[in-house]
Amino acid sequence: MNTLEKLLDIIHGGHVTILFQPIVSTVEQQIVGYEALSRGPSNSPLHSPLVLFAAARQYGKLTELEMLCRHKAVEAFSRQRLPGKLFLNVSPESLLEQQHYPGRTLTMLESVGMAPERVVIELTEQAPIDNFGLLYSALHHYRDMGFSIALDDLGAGYSSLRLWSELHPEFVKIDRHFIDGIHQDRVKREFVGSIMDMAKASRAHVIAEGIELPEELEVLQDMGVDWVQGYLLGRPEAHPSACQKTIREKLESCDQRLTDEPGLHSLLINVESVRHDETVKNVLARFHQQASLNSLAVVDDENRPVGTVHGYQLAQAMLRPFAQEVQHRRPISQLMETECLVVDIQQSLQRISRMLTSRARQRLDEDFIIVSDGRYLGLGRVIDVLRQITELKIRQARHANPLTLLPGNVPIHECLGRLLSNQQEAYLCYVDLDGFKPFNDIYGYGKGDEVLLGLAQILRDICDPRCDFVGHIGGDDFMLVLRSADWRDRLLLLDQRFQNFSRHFYRPEHLSQAGFGAPDRDGRWRRHDLLNISVGVLHLPATGHGITDPAELAERASHAKHEAKKIRGFSLICERLEKVAASTPGAAVCGV
Repeated sequence: MNTLEKLLDIIHGGHVTILFQPIVSTVEQQIVGYEALSRGPSNSPLHSPLVLFAAARQYGKLTELEMLCRHKAVEAFSRQRLPGKLFLNVSPESLLEQQHYPGRTLTMLESVGMAPERVVIELTEQAPIDNFGLLYSALHHYRDMGFSIALDDLGAGYSSLRLWSELHPEFVKIDRHFIDGIHQDRVKREFVGSIMDMAKASRAHVIAEGIELPEELEVLQDMGVDWVQGYLLGRPEAHPSACQKTIREKLESCDQRLTDEPGLHSLLINVESVRHDETVKNVLARFHQQASLNSLAVVDDENRPVGTVHGYQLAQAMLRPFAQEVQHRRPISQLMETECLVVDIQQSLQRISRMLTSRARQRLDEDFIIVSDGRYLGLGRVIDVLRQITELKIRQARHANPLTLLPGNVPIHECLGRLLSNQQEAYLCYVDLDGFKPFNDIYGYGKGDEVLLGLAQILRDICDPRCDFVGHIGGDDFMLVLRSADWRDRLLLLDQRFQNFSRHFYRPEHLSQAGFGAPDRDGRWRRHDLLNISVGVLHLPATGHGITDPAELAERASHAKHEAKKIRGFSLICERLEKVAASTPGAAVCGV
């Protein structure tokens, strides 16, 4: 049997398997949808989706194959009663084929009682697209029927940016190449940051796919990416076993931040919810009685949010002809919005702010729902979040170093205080440049500032954004708080990267001589080595050290730094805090 015969056998016999991979909201900590993925028979050379769909494309059977996969996906999704939206992969060229018949997908949904608003048409571009006009018309036909549009693999396709600008999809999925190792790649972070900026302008919702490491997830959360997909949170399965509790546990296990930002308690507004079976008439009465209400949360019998209703929109709906006669006795669940924002009260202000500003369709005049363990507590106002985060940013800027914009002495002191109050183990690293003053004397303060800016960026890059901290004490003195298991390797990498970075600042003769002549602190002219880094490390155990003052921690780290500076070249001295019974810290060279 040749390839065409095998392909026809698969299509006519319906021999495809549908797998579902969850798409998760990190802020709401729940599954918001599933992507349907197709596979050929396991014992067939056409098992791989890449090979299967390439063969269908080659023999002009792409539409037939996609319709088969779409039918099976809709049927399985409905039968298993999976939550959220169903993302269906569609090749743009199949929409342009002559044998493509519009309306078949809507018929499939009607046969299982599923609304088109729950389906996202996900464009998977595998070949160049020439007829943008026809594709535009085809996709708007889907949109007019109630479907949403997603652009898959952004950054990997032939014309994905043009598709984005012309089609205005509701969802944009970032190609997994830009997610893989994003915590270690500044260029990938810049790319994703640019995508987030464009998404805000086009009001698209960003989805990051291919997440496999907790570090990748943490960086994306920091950047404001809320919806994520990948093996870390769930593999493709024919019968997905992932439940909300499992997803929540996985997300919580990935969240190991050094900071102890307060939750959303200060934003909580105590507004009584309405039950899902409450009549529209009674809900309208609530709004009339409390004119200050902007919205109300709708909850189920277990006090879990299932939607929200906005006073203004509800009042406008009641102005339509015969609306009161038709709607007044109906349950509010028939008029509520199901796509409401729900956040846990333990979420940090920073995270909820990032999520709100990246949520393309969240209006500033809307409220959001605050829950605890999934149960309704009250409402929060978007404007209050932005007000508090603005105040926080102003405070951070006030205490940041003016050159590097890294946290200055006040935030450093607060960070050390959190370590003590939370009883967290850490390595306090006092970083200092050897020979920086003579370098300034010879090369000028402009070059000196460039060195400090470069060093600051290297320090940022070697830190683990999940749990480490970097601050700028002043001048050429920096403070790292490392909680990464590989803290020693990170400091060795610091030296390696700094030496590579600093080489281009020196004159050729100074490089060849590995040093230069300059006055010392007493004004005497002498030879100085090229710039080197000295690191004094203080190992802070979680408990048993007896220290309660952050200033004492900083002093101990400074002492280790002075010891390190006695060693020529790159040096790293580690002092360990002994138990309370010991009067002085023990010192040991950890590595050079």
